[in-house]
Amino acid sequence: MTPPARRTVYLDHAATTPMLPAAIEAMASHLGRTGNASSLHGSGRAARRTVEESRETIAEALNAQPSEVVFTSGGTEADNLALKGLWWARLKDDPRRRRILLSGIEHHAVLDPAVWLAQHEGAEIEWLPVDDLGRVHPEDVRRAIEQDPDSVSFVTLMMANNEVGTLQPIKEIAALAKAYEIPVHTDAVQAVGQVPVDFADLGVDAMTISAHKVGGPYGIGALVVRKETKLVPIVHGGGQERDVRSGTLDTPATAGFAVAVEHAVKHQADEARRLIELRDHLIEGITTTVPGAKLSGDPVGRLPANAHLSFKDCEGDSLLLLLDARGIEVSTGSACNAGVAEPSHVLLAMGYDDQRARGSLRFTLGHTSARADVDAVLDAIGPVVERAMSAGLQNVGRNN
Repeated sequence: MTPPARRTVYLDHAATTPMLPAAIEAMASHLGRTGNASSLHGSGRAARRTVEESRETIAEALNAQPSEVVFTSGGTEADNLALKGLWWARLKDDPRRRRILLSGIEHHAVLDPAVWLAQHEGAEIEWLPVDDLGRVHPEDVRRAIEQDPDSVSFVTLMMANNEVGTLQPIKEIAALAKAYEIPVHTDAVQAVGQVPVDFADLGVDAMTISAHKVGGPYGIGALVVRKETKLVPIVHGGGQERDVRSGTLDTPATAGFAVAVEHAVKHQADEARRLIELRDHLIEGITTTVPGAKLSGDPVGRLPANAHLSFKDCEGDSLLLLLDARGIEVSTGSACNAGVAEPSHVLLAMGYDDQRARGSLRFTLGHTSARADVDAVLDAIGPVVERAMSAGLQNVGRNN
């Protein structure tokens, strides 16, 4: 007899979340249709209608104007367009504006283009301090600006951290930057669908979103950018998106994206309550049964679906693989480059020592998560941690 298939417990929704059935249906309904949204004939106009209706749906869900939604290939491209586009536009207006203010906990889609601008374009990066809960304080932003307001190009700060889930005071920071006429970009990829996201109310100049984090397809995102905000294009061609982003638009993907964003925003409050209950059950279960397990990030001001924990005398990669062997899929707080585990830059920026930074796991819930998933983790985590600790001690002995 063939053994029954093992049920997979998927708790890595921050990496990507399963597509919503309605988004799959919307996308599939357009896959067999021909039409370039830039063409003037009937098929082209039909594709254009789908794209513009999708743009309107996303804009309405986020309280933005449709013309402010610029479609991209995903969150990474949107972040690059925001940083590089703002940098070159600001520098053109005033060559003194070379300082970029950002925190050390940003996603690499923000960190890497900022570092690239420093290495190749003469940008001056100023790192905003982060406390041990992963928060950037508005007064620190104010102090950084007031050192020399005329030299600041822009501020970029994520709305919610992708690793530890801490929420940032974006609205307050945008307001103080506005007093100096300094634009603010926020990466809201993790926030949409988990907490209220109102583009107009936030007061930011540009905001990054991504489809596959909210139940939409891979390969599409958007930069929501105010009409008066100047951006220099980084992708040149037909100028399809407000002349700041070129490329043939993926009509089926825009349809799936719109359905996913609309659903995520419409059900955000109810889903947040459900996920908080599951998340808190998971955190309490782990911290009360596993010696030395500690919650990372802000215990209150955090994403509803995020539970990031560190484990004493364990390697996060070992924990991840041991859980994976039991059919439980999570992620680690460390990044692996060329097979060499490195401590998370987020945790190091928060002041964690190397061991705690290495011994961390991120559990992220989503629309398919259920109580049974959390209970499966709680049943497995004790034995898994014991085995990982034993392996770690054996390795220490061999190294000595």
